[in-house]
Order: sequence, then structure tokens, then C-alpha cells
Amino acid sequence: MGRRPPLPKVAARELSAREARWLAIEGQGLARPRPKAEVERRHLREVMASIGTLQLDAVNVLERTQFLVLFSRLGPYDVGHLHDMTGPGGELFEYWGHAASLLPTAVHPLFRWRMQRFRAGRPTTSKYEAARRAWRESHAGYIAAVRDEVRERGPTAASQLSDPRRRQGEWWERRSAGRQALEWLFSTGELAAWRTPRFERVYDLPERVIPSDVLARPTPEADEAQRALLTAAAGSLGVATAGDLADYYRITPLEARARVAELVESGDLVPVTVEGWRQPAYRLAGARPRPPVRAQATLLSPFDSLIWERDRTRRLFGFDYRIEVYVPLPQRQHGYYVLPLLVGDELVARFDLKGDRKARTLRVSGAHLEPGADPAAVAGAAGAELDSMRAWLGLGSVTVGARGVLATALRRALR
Repeated sequence: MGRRPPLPKVAARELSAREARWLAIEGQGLARPRPKAEVERRHLREVMASIGTLQLDAVNVLERTQFLVLFSRLGPYDVGHLHDMTGPGGELFEYWGHAASLLPTAVHPLFRWRMQRFRAGRPTTSKYEAARRAWRESHAGYIAAVRDEVRERGPTAASQLSDPRRRQGEWWERRSAGRQALEWLFSTGELAAWRTPRFERVYDLPERVIPSDVLARPTPEADEAQRALLTAAAGSLGVATAGDLADYYRITPLEARARVAELVESGDLVPVTVEGWRQPAYRLAGARPRPPVRAQATLLSPFDSLIWERDRTRRLFGFDYRIEVYVPLPQRQHGYYVLPLLVGDELVARFDLKGDRKARTLRVSGAHLEPGADPAAVAGAAGAELDSMRAWLGLGSVTVGARGVLATALRRALR
């Protein structure tokens, strides 16, 4: 492992813990009121300009996270707007941003270094990666045949392959060989993809998906692209450690430290110290902390980019958050699909939610109050937000279960 490059010694400015929260909330597009008029595609563009990368996830117990993240920032909107912005010629494309993500098509050149690395492969001691490499090498002919089929056929889902080679197993191994081949070609950039309304990934050649003017743009060197992505991450995060910046677009910590040092040297990033943070932090040169002016409470998807990283969420909000979707039922503390509630600059509660389509009700299976928060005030704010979400999901009522100390107050507020 290479040595960590030293970060330049520049006098750091001081931020209070609260100012850091303000910067983070502003960077994520959560500081301002939601649009009063009907939400249009331009509003979605503004959100994407703020967050940069919109994580995708298949869990649909309430609504898929890509739609919830936009609801948090915009309130009720037509999810068809997002579908219309993806697909062939769309202004958003799917790739590995922060996990599987939607990204502005204009930044496609900034991810070509990642595509090139997938193609080239890198030495690794990971047994998992070694197994995947061995699979690719042993299936090279089949992968080429899948690529040729997509070239001839056009838009193709894994289920539509003439020879999908279905298999059994866990996680990656459960996927058909055809899907593995398609996803490998997607990772290398030899195929592009988008999602159907049923969340099925459809693949085609990049020249039939990505606009020609974007494909024609020069491919920057890896270090140049990484600097651009880390600068974008700094804007979206508001204030961040080098580790936070690296995690946003999944750049290796070693590479991120080198690029951060270069960005500090160029003046694009400004070192700061944050009250209570042990590690040095950075913000964009022009960023200034301002208190959020959104009065309405905001429910946050478990996969919202404000709270992606557990340690950062704890540092910013004193809020210990764990996504429990993948935790066995007996070990869950708060519930299966738990949404934190942001009020002002604090995370004050969390709710285990389910959209029960058959009963046409938004089920609050658990309503948990954070220490020090006022139950009546939080219940009132949460009730308004839950009712707004209920209407957006097309459900007729909100049903509150017994779990959580906030349940009684919330039930009263909803009445």
C-alpha cells in the first residue's frame, strides 16, 4: 500500500458544529422551502445540480429511494418527470456514482476513467474480486456474444437474452450469467443502461443512449476527473473531511487525499476545523454558512445523500443511524424502513414506514423521538409531512402503530 500523501499546511478556519450542519443542509438542497407552484422538470434539474448523484435502490416497501430523495426536496411531484429524464438521449444517465446512481449526462466524461479501470482490472487480494475476474476470463466468449446480441437487437433486458443461462445461488451468484455479462459490460462502459418503471435495467450501446455531443467530448485524465468530482462532492456536502469527499463518488481514500491536496493548493478547497470533529475538513472557497429557512419538517430516505455515511451523520447531527433493511428482525432497533425527520438543522425523530397499497394507508409502524426533542412540536411537524407523503403516494389515510414513544402524540396530531 502506498504512503498517504501529506495534505498541505494551510491555516484552517473555524466552524461551529451548527455552522457545519447549515453548510451540509444547504449543500443538499434542503435549506430552502419547497416549490409553491407545481413541480416541473426544471426543479428536478436544480436538485440534481445540488446533490450531483441520486442513488438507486430496489426496496419498495414505501417508495423507491430515488423518488423519496426528490420528494424530500420538492414535496409532491410527478415521478414520471424522473423517468422522462432518463433513457436514450436523456439528461440523466445511470452509472456507478455513489453505488448505482443517476447522474447528469453532462458529467459522463468524468466517469470514463472508472470505466477504463473496470476494463483493465486491478491487482487485488479480494477473493470476491478474484472470483469475478476468473468468471469473466472463463466466459469471455459468452460476454462477447451478449454484447453482439445487444448490438443487433437494440434495447435489451437480461430477461430478454436468447441465452440467459439462469442459475441459483446467493447475491451475485444468484444472477443469471446473462445478467452478469450485461452488468460487466455496463461497468466497463461498453453498454449503457436505464430503468423501466418496474425498475428493470435495460441495456444498449452507448451511442444509442448517451447524446452524441456528450460522447464526443474529450476524456479527461483520471486525476483531472477526480478533482472535478471531489470539487462537486464538496459543494454537495457543504463541509467534509477527505474521507467524506472520497466516499461521495467512491474514489479511493489514497487517491482522494492526493487530489484534495491539489485542490487546496489551487485554492478551490479551503481547510476548516469543525467543532467536535477530530479530522480536518474542507469547504468550497465561496461557501458561507447560513441558517436554513425551510420551516416544514422533512422526511429523509434511508439512502438520502445527507445521511449516507454513518460516522458523518453522527458528527453532524449527533444522530446514530443504521439502515436496518438488511438486519435480521430480532436485531432491529427501530424498524425495517426507517426515515429520519429533519426539522430546521436537527434530526429529531425517526419513523418506520410502509405504504400499504391494498389497505390504501401509510403505516407508521414505529415513531421514535430523539433525546431532548419536544414530543408535541415534533408530532405536529411530522404529522403534516406524513400527510403530505400520504397524498403523494395516493393513499387514503395514515395509520400509527403502538411502537415508539412518539406514537401517541403523533396519533393525536394527525387527528
